[in-house]
Amino acid sequence: MWKTGLLLLFWGLLTSGELQQEETEPERRSLPPSGKLDFGYVPQGVYQTLAYYEPGVIGLLFHMVHAFLYVVQPNPFPEDLVIKVAKDKFGAIQSEYQKAIYYETGFVVCAVLGLLFMVLLPLVGLFFCLCRCCDNCGGEMHQRQRKNADCQRGLLTTLLFATSLVITAGVLCAYAANQNLSSQLKGMRRLVSSNLRDLQSFTNETPTQVDYLIAQYATAKNKVISDLDNVGPLLGGKIHEELGKEVCPAMDGALRMAGAMRETKDALENVSMSLEVLQEATGKLHFNLSLVRFSLNRTLNDPGCNDEDSDATTAQLCLSIRSSLAQLHVSANFTRLPDMNNQLESVNQLMKTDLSNIIQKVTRGMLDIIGTNISSFSKVFPVHSTMANFTNFISHTHSKIEDSYPEIDQIDFYRWICCIGLCCMVVLILAFNFLAILCGTIGYDKHASPTTRGCVSNTGGTLLMAGVGFSFLFSWILMGVVTATFLVGGNLEKLVCEPFHTKQLFKVLDTPHLVNPEWRNFIPGYMYNDSDLDLTVESLYSNCKENRGIYSAMRLDKVFNVTPFLNSSLYTKEVGKMFNDVKIDLRVIVLLESEGKQNLIGFSETGVNRINYAAYLEEVNKGVTQVDLLSYANELEAQTDLMPKGPLQTSLKGHANSLRQIHSQQVVPMEQAMSMLNQSIRLLERTASDLPNKVADVLATIEAAQYLISQNATQVVNQETEKYKQNIVGYFRQYIEWVRTSLTMEVAACKPFSNIVDTVEIVACSFLVDSLNTFWFGLGCCALFLLPSIILSVKLAKFYRRMDTEDVYDDIETIPMKTILAYDTMTRFPRASAPPRHIDW
Repeated sequence: MWKTGLLLLFWGLLTSGELQQEETEPERRSLPPSGKLDFGYVPQGVYQTLAYYEPGVIGLLFHMVHAFLYVVQPNPFPEDLVIKVAKDKFGAIQSEYQKAIYYETGFVVCAVLGLLFMVLLPLVGLFFCLCRCCDNCGGEMHQRQRKNADCQRGLLTTLLFATSLVITAGVLCAYAANQNLSSQLKGMRRLVSSNLRDLQSFTNETPTQVDYLIAQYATAKNKVISDLDNVGPLLGGKIHEELGKEVCPAMDGALRMAGAMRETKDALENVSMSLEVLQEATGKLHFNLSLVRFSLNRTLNDPGCNDEDSDATTAQLCLSIRSSLAQLHVSANFTRLPDMNNQLESVNQLMKTDLSNIIQKVTRGMLDIIGTNISSFSKVFPVHSTMANFTNFISHTHSKIEDSYPEIDQIDFYRWICCIGLCCMVVLILAFNFLAILCGTIGYDKHASPTTRGCVSNTGGTLLMAGVGFSFLFSWILMGVVTATFLVGGNLEKLVCEPFHTKQLFKVLDTPHLVNPEWRNFIPGYMYNDSDLDLTVESLYSNCKENRGIYSAMRLDKVFNVTPFLNSSLYTKEVGKMFNDVKIDLRVIVLLESEGKQNLIGFSETGVNRINYAAYLEEVNKGVTQVDLLSYANELEAQTDLMPKGPLQTSLKGHANSLRQIHSQQVVPMEQAMSMLNQSIRLLERTASDLPNKVADVLATIEAAQYLISQNATQVVNQETEKYKQNIVGYFRQYIEWVRTSLTMEVAACKPFSNIVDTVEIVACSFLVDSLNTFWFGLGCCALFLLPSIILSVKLAKFYRRMDTEDVYDDIETIPMKTILAYDTMTRFPRASAPPRHIDW
């Protein structure tokens, strides 16, 4: 199901059936370079899975196990042997068993030792038990006194304690591996969910990416339209250079005249607006200045201004102010100037004609047709519905995985219980050892003889022997588990996990004819029925690891070859057909149609040249007022300051402030409007200067150029048109190359698929195999060190347990006997102890 869904998915992504190409490389190299287009970045999904595992502190144990396995198996990965075995369906083992045994020598030796341990240790334990029942092998409760007994006792205790510590470290290692496996299996759910979410993102982002590729056609289209809108500097400029001096002045003159029409329109609008503002503002200013003059006259009629006898200075100042009131008048009179509405209306009517409208309509129509063809890509195959089906498949898979979690937890619980049980076997023996050492140490009395040792010391010896008994019972079980898990986990590490990290495993999987004798490469043979396709496991994994597009990673170009679909021949043919259908016969080409000529003639007859520009400039040059109101107000205030303080001075200063306010609120805006009016009038005056003759010259130049073009310009135009056509096609070619590159590198980036492989490796090797290997490593350490623990425990028990008989002597040199029992020699000196030798015997 997944295979079919994947093929349908990429069929929808890569086939549109609208693009065809037959173009050679020499043709490409001969084309002129087009401007660089920026199509932006294809939207990429954000993948959450971090396929990386850092084990933490327990990683030190993993490294120890890896080092041990390297010592056991230092041979390189048997690539040739694995390939032969896989090809022959394990039939090659019979003929290649020597190579297999040689490679597995370390594992075989360790397994044999483990089996010997399993078989011999129970037998040794059985014979040891029978031997002790016969009062041999340390079973006799008699101890010979020696001078270094305390030293022996301390040494044995230290060695047993050190051995127990090593066993403790081993069981802790096994327990840590057991707990790590359980905890990591619970963390596995996060990895699985993260990978499935990434697959969801993959399916959700792919249609968006395809839509983005289609939408970016507008970039190429708009660039073509822009070039056609600027045909003058692009194509026209080249043609002008070739056609010579006759054509260029004509075309430039026409262009300049068209620009003059636009400038004239703008200038007339500015004049009309400025004139309207100034006419309205002039009336208001005239009224306000009349009010100020009237107010000043009334103030100057104050008696204080006319009394020359009492205050001659004030009277003189008032007289001066009264004589200057005649200057407070509006200077320019804009109301008598005629408006330019008729000229503006005429120019607006002319500007309604768009000379390039027909060409642009044809061009945009062609581009819209091509854009429709490209947009139909998404309609040829239902990409969104295919993605929805793939999403449903992922959701169904996720739900099935979620349903299996309880069963996985139950199996892991049983496994955890079994491992804890094995660890508890070792912990029980350790408990006997440590308790025995504790009791023996606490209950030790250097003055007590072997037959008078205390209960605590005797208990320690009994615990030691109990530990020995359980060691014989459990050690062979532990070694059996260790041997089995060692063979499984060690071989998985050396034959699967380690080759995966070195990529040797990929080389094995990529071996020709490995899976099927008829398939050279099994992935393309299985998916595409074309085993000769150069698609290997290693290349697929590496490309997806680099987050490349799945189109290139899975070599879909051999199944859905995008090259014939993403080439510019369609555009080359369409554009070429458009230019070829237009037969360029310059004898019938008219540089300027009658409508354009009428526009130029009409422009000369708009009356712009009949406007009385002198009257406008005369009024503008007069200024707003006869006197600068700001200077007049300052001078008025300066004269007022010479007067004595009083109502007269206050009233005059108020009039000065009124003048300043009129200047700021009315005169300044009028001066700005007059400045704009002055600029517009002068522009119109320059444009209208000898306008009919200018238009006539332009028309005459065009007629001359028309004659030249009709005679010998056909070849030049054809050459430049071909270059221009190829430049237009170059924009489409950039778009197509970008689409091809995006499909190969960015669309449907297959990082989630390599993340799935990495997740499987993390779960299988880092979680399961490393934890399994660390478990048998710790448990094997425990089983091996149980042997010295048994020996040391048996020897140390003699120094802890209470004996039935003993040998005690006073002096080490004479060694006279203190006490001689009254029974025979065999009773006094059992078989386990030779009788002491006295010098007087």
